[in-house]
Amino acid sequence: MQNRMIWKTSKAGAISRLTLQSEPIQPLDTGEVLVEVKAVGLNFADIFALTGLYSATPEGPFIPGLEYSGVVIKVADGNNQYKIGDRVMGVTRFGGYSSHICTQSEYLQPLPLDWNFEQGAAYLVQTLTAWYALKELGNLKPNQQVLIHSAAGGVGLQAMQLASALNAKPVGTVRSSSKAQFLSDQGFHSVLVRESDFKQQLQSNKMTFDLILDGIGGRVQKDSFDALNPMGRLIVFGAAEFTPGKNRPNYLRAAMQYLKRPRYDVMDMISINRSVMAFNLIWLWDQLNLMQSLITDMQSISIPPPHVGHVFSFDDAHQALQCLRTGDSVGKVVLAVR
Repeated sequence: MQNRMIWKTSKAGAISRLTLQSEPIQPLDTGEVLVEVKAVGLNFADIFALTGLYSATPEGPFIPGLEYSGVVIKVADGNNQYKIGDRVMGVTRFGGYSSHICTQSEYLQPLPLDWNFEQGAAYLVQTLTAWYALKELGNLKPNQQVLIHSAAGGVGLQAMQLASALNAKPVGTVRSSSKAQFLSDQGFHSVLVRESDFKQQLQSNKMTFDLILDGIGGRVQKDSFDALNPMGRLIVFGAAEFTPGKNRPNYLRAAMQYLKRPRYDVMDMISINRSVMAFNLIWLWDQLNLMQSLITDMQSISIPPPHVGHVFSFDDAHQALQCLRTGDSVGKVVLAVR
């Protein structure tokens, strides 16, 4: 029986528990395909899962990773959608840090002919997150003013691209001038380098918004909410302020941040006519028809391939996670499987 290489942790709580291991590839079930993985996309959810700060973290040992790309090398009976040799990109409810993945074909998409594997591993999760926030929850309309935090990151950059393609007016925020220059090089010139008093920064620039996408949390999130126009929506998809230390969370610091987190009173929101929505896409794994519909809709919007800013060898998963954790990355962080 052929073996596969996997990155696996014995249990959540510390990134250092993640080790490279070998295990047999299990036989395919009816309708499954076996994908030889060529690239793995990293997400902040991987870090939060490994440190036990993610609500969907499996109990006991698990393999992190939510998206990948590769080549179909085996097809079970009952599968008529893919054939051996097809280039694909896929999503998985954990298990992505692997050299081979057995999956039902419904969780795969054809890899565009002009995309490389790294771009394929960077597309589905971050673009679906941006699409769900902008369209499904945000109900984005042309000419609306949209504030997108962490705009040089994986989700943020895809949100900037989608908002522009949908004829909205995106304004991105970043924490450094180098990231602002990166966005300018990508064709985005409405960019703010966040200042310590973000509320004053917005007010001094007389900036208000119809829709805000936030994955940071804390003071930045509350200051953003205060800049919403009537009927405006704040869409929350993450909380980077809780990003753990290099190996494990600082539980005291996290507890203090939790106690000081923004809180919203629905009665106040009625009066000021603003709303807050929050989501976690992991639940879409069990809502397959909805997930496929959302992917079809977002693929109908023409945007450039995702920007892959950092490519690490599959053997260097710890270095790749550290690159993502620091917040210094631009675009997507990817593991290349050779």
